[in-house]
Amino acid sequence: MARILIAEDEAALREFISRALIHHGHEVVAVGDGADALVTLQRGQPFDLLLTDIVMPVMDGIALALKVAKEFPDLRILMMTGYAAERQRAYNLDVLIHDVIAKPFTLAEICEKVTEALTSDRTNLRPATTVDRGLQQKRQDNP
Repeated sequence: MARILIAEDEAALREFISRALIHHGHEVVAVGDGADALVTLQRGQPFDLLLTDIVMPVMDGIALALKVAKEFPDLRILMMTGYAAERQRAYNLDVLIHDVIAKPFTLAEICEKVTEALTSDRTNLRPATTVDRGLQQKRQDNP
């Protein structure tokens, strides 16, 4: 099965998700924040999926997703949050991430989303960039 990196600051939820995914045959590495997730990825061991919370200390999931999409473009990203406003921020990354799952979720729901993320077609995803395409277009339209 897949090798999955989980970044979640709530220990009980991190453990719940880890156990569920291990039970479904995945290999799981779990860390408490985005900075630890980035360090883990930079050690060079490959992962198939990053499952990250959005609101975390040190480095939040949005910053992590942007960095990961740029440095590890083949890594699939699935995000989770309990905050509606944060969910909207993540949807602005829809070309970089697979989806955002709302907390609370059931064991079946998280496993289903993970399976979807691992089997999804990635042809519509684009490499991460810091370029503001809207600003570029405006400059071209008004030289």
